[in-house]
Amino acid sequence: MTNSFGDIQNAKSIFIIGCNPAVNHPVGFGHILKAKERNNAKIIVIDPRFTKSAAKADYFAQIRPGTDIPFVYGMLHIIFKNGWEDKKYIEDRVYGMDEIRAEAAKWTPELVADVTGVKAETLIEITTIYAKNSPGTLLWAMGLTQHTIGTGNTRIAPILQMALGYMGKAGGGTNILRGHDNVQGATDMGCLSDTLPGYYGLVEGSWKYYARMWGVEYDYIKSQFKDASWMGKPGFTLARWWAGVLAGKEGEDAIENAGTNLKALVVMGCGITSTSQNLKIQQGLDNLELLVIADPFVNEAAVLTNRKDNLFILPSATQFESSGTVSATNRSAQWRSKVVEPLYESKADHEIMFELAKRLGFYEEYTRSMMMHLKEDGYLEKTPNKITFQWPEDATIEISRTLRTIGMMGWTPERIKKHTENWHMFDEVTGAGRGAMKGEYYGLPWPCWSVKHGGTPNLYNVDVPVSEGGMGFRNNFGLEKDGVSLLAGKGSAPLDSKVDGGYPEITKENIEKLIGRPLSAAEKELCGANWKTCTSGKLVDLALEAGLTPYGNAKARAVVWNFPDRIPMHREPLYSPRPDLVEKYPTYADKANHFRVTTKYASIQKGQDYTKEFPIVMTTGRLVTMMGAGLENRASKYICALTPDMFCDIHPELAKQHGIQNGSMMWVHSPAGTKIKVKAKYSHTVLPHMVFLPFHFGGYMQGVDMTGNFPAGTKPFASGECANTVVAYGYDIITQIPASKAGLCRVEKA
Repeated sequence: MTNSFGDIQNAKSIFIIGCNPAVNHPVGFGHILKAKERNNAKIIVIDPRFTKSAAKADYFAQIRPGTDIPFVYGMLHIIFKNGWEDKKYIEDRVYGMDEIRAEAAKWTPELVADVTGVKAETLIEITTIYAKNSPGTLLWAMGLTQHTIGTGNTRIAPILQMALGYMGKAGGGTNILRGHDNVQGATDMGCLSDTLPGYYGLVEGSWKYYARMWGVEYDYIKSQFKDASWMGKPGFTLARWWAGVLAGKEGEDAIENAGTNLKALVVMGCGITSTSQNLKIQQGLDNLELLVIADPFVNEAAVLTNRKDNLFILPSATQFESSGTVSATNRSAQWRSKVVEPLYESKADHEIMFELAKRLGFYEEYTRSMMMHLKEDGYLEKTPNKITFQWPEDATIEISRTLRTIGMMGWTPERIKKHTENWHMFDEVTGAGRGAMKGEYYGLPWPCWSVKHGGTPNLYNVDVPVSEGGMGFRNNFGLEKDGVSLLAGKGSAPLDSKVDGGYPEITKENIEKLIGRPLSAAEKELCGANWKTCTSGKLVDLALEAGLTPYGNAKARAVVWNFPDRIPMHREPLYSPRPDLVEKYPTYADKANHFRVTTKYASIQKGQDYTKEFPIVMTTGRLVTMMGAGLENRASKYICALTPDMFCDIHPELAKQHGIQNGSMMWVHSPAGTKIKVKAKYSHTVLPHMVFLPFHFGGYMQGVDMTGNFPAGTKPFASGECANTVVAYGYDIITQIPASKAGLCRVEKA
């Protein structure tokens, strides 16, 4: 999220695609409605369904799932044709827009209409409104990411913003809406299988840096791997962990995992049944040697599995029984204070992890740095007379001094607590503090470069100094490509910058030239090789003194030369309702060793014409009464009174074709050979050729009631089939996120 919910109130137009904030973010949606009141902001919603967000929109386009890239290219076609693009912004701050322009030229409104199902006049009207009402902000969520081309979707959206010059502006930017309060924090902390915390890469330099910051020897970390080569290889993803269990069985995808399958799974606070291919999840659970689940409620995975032994359910504490930081969707921190001590036998997550570390023999190494402090020279040493650590304050300090890549150096526990306790002293729209909080933005949104820095409310804004959150785009991909400079143009540096234009990231080698003065011997001694591993913080301090962003000032890449698609390209879903378009816009070749698993693309798409047996478009989404797998929500009888049954939104015309009455039971069948039995709910929010399924239910598997597996007294008030049982095979080519938003199915009366 480049900006924030509050900043949306500065927008003159709001482009909502691939999300339904009125339902998924009902509190945050208030800022969108305030923008409408405050600025007469034009609300534009692009969605396969007529959602509650669409009901508040000024303009709505009902798009075919999986065709977001053609729609945006159609907008760019009109923008470039009419000269509405911000030419100077593109020239100074964007690399490769000419390739985007060339691709957009192909996507005429008529072609877009054929591929997306949106009328040409609707596309033209929406584009005109969005381009003429500046600044415009763009919102998305899982409706844009959960596709085989999800990464392409999330590239084309900011390209649109850059074409119009909306990126790095108050009331502009791309606001990617997170589903839970600490999703941003989870990724920041390294809960991805291909990065270390802070998005440090899996390379030797990063491991050595972390060894130093964890207070352990690099050789010790290396010894924990089968061999050093595995330190640089991504692990399995949440989406396909089960493939690591089932590999070798007939019909299963091959894995590359040092010659062994996964044998044990520990699940902490994760509704793993909210990912796709639930039958495969069940089979994976059944074939593990050990399954441990830690959750305040009985995780549905414990009920879904048929296993009878080596299954342990650990009661973990709720958010009210623990304390520490969470990171909001806009990159800001909040301190969560403990309300009560953990009840009964439950333990906080960190206590469970500490106990596991003790039994695995690395508790001392795991907690060592919390007993240490950072000296002025940037090296850790044992804190004298310290016999124990204070949780979570010492962990927060460890994070603050370590996660430099995204600028968390200013996130001390004292500062974060002060913000949370004085939240009323910050402006709702800008986040700027008043009184004692003046000079800081609420939650210190990262990058927060030092304990003196107030945070960065709007990423990539060059209209303010670095000291007030100003910054250009990150220099992360070299200085030039194909003879073209990747550094920003003259005049596009943050206000009051010592360098009036682009510059590389700060290193010991270039710092003197960039700040325009020689360093003393003492200053040089404190400088690390580069700002990301300069633990004394000297390079960052020197950069800030000169008004420079530590990570440099470069052009954003519209062209990504190391991706399968240099620019975003439309590729039909694996299960496309348009076989005629599959030939024109085919998917990728199958990909071996994709997060350790061979992942199919072309072999699935070309396997058969799925529309003959599965002619109905299927998509999934969230309900306002539920979150994720619905474990907590369905334990409330009051919420369950509002949403008592798993259902399928089906258009009355489609239902009547199959003899399905409103409120009766129906089967939904998937190309994966799976099926679910759900209640029919007549709805005009979906078109006659599609259905919608919420993904919050569990306890049933293909018509079989498995709720008897709940321990006594823990069965929720509502149970039902999981939509993800009929979400078929399909994963993003870069991230491997499941493709749950553009599927096919057939329906029949139960």
